[in-house]
Amino acid sequence: MPSALDYFATLVADDEGLNLAEAATAIALVDVPHLDVQQVMAELDRLGERLRRRLPSDAAPSHRLRMLNQYFHGELGFAGNVNDYYAIGNSYLHEVLQTRRGIPITLAIIYMELAAHVGLRVKGVSFPGHFLMKLRLPQGEVVLDPFSGRSLGRSELDEFLSPWRERAGLAPGEPMSLDAFLGTASPRQILARMLRNLKQIHMEQGDLPRLLAIQQRLVALLPDDQAEKAELAQCLAQIRDRDGPATLH
Repeated sequence: MPSALDYFATLVADDEGLNLAEAATAIALVDVPHLDVQQVMAELDRLGERLRRRLPSDAAPSHRLRMLNQYFHGELGFAGNVNDYYAIGNSYLHEVLQTRRGIPITLAIIYMELAAHVGLRVKGVSFPGHFLMKLRLPQGEVVLDPFSGRSLGRSELDEFLSPWRERAGLAPGEPMSLDAFLGTASPRQILARMLRNLKQIHMEQGDLPRLLAIQQRLVALLPDDQAEKAELAQCLAQIRDRDGPATLH
């Protein structure tokens, strides 16, 4: 029987067959080895089909978007987990589905999955500090906040960038093109950001076994990334020094 790591590696082996929601769900197998990933996928399909049946086939994209926002944030009650933002469960899709609380990136993955059921091609945006989504409508491109479904204007996007500007040492008034930060994130890039979020949490908690499991998945996802390979080797060395040879998860 393949390990959870082998399963994840198979899911992300090539871009053409990469199912973002399934691979994102499979990350939780690190902590929940008996999780039924296909049952989670079936629940996403069920939620998406419920909304699709309510919409006429000729509904305008703007109407589909309004209905999706009302359904996702209103009826289903998905929102940001502002009270426990750094909880590990916020990065596990099955937990976000259960609790209806998450961080921007997991909320966005579920939102994008439901959007596809109603014919909307919502894309992820790996914006600094706050994952966003975007959608092209006949009247132009709309940038959405997964926390609220609100459309964001340039002033709000600039506000999201403020902490990044400070860390980068840029003056508040220094010009910067927002377009540089609004590119579409590929499924592989989205999964990498999810894993790096978890890596940061496990590093801060000093949780070497979980850190190793996440680092192994990063290397499976990004096999040509030498920095991730070096971090995996470092993590293995730390565990070997502490406990003897490490096992794969």
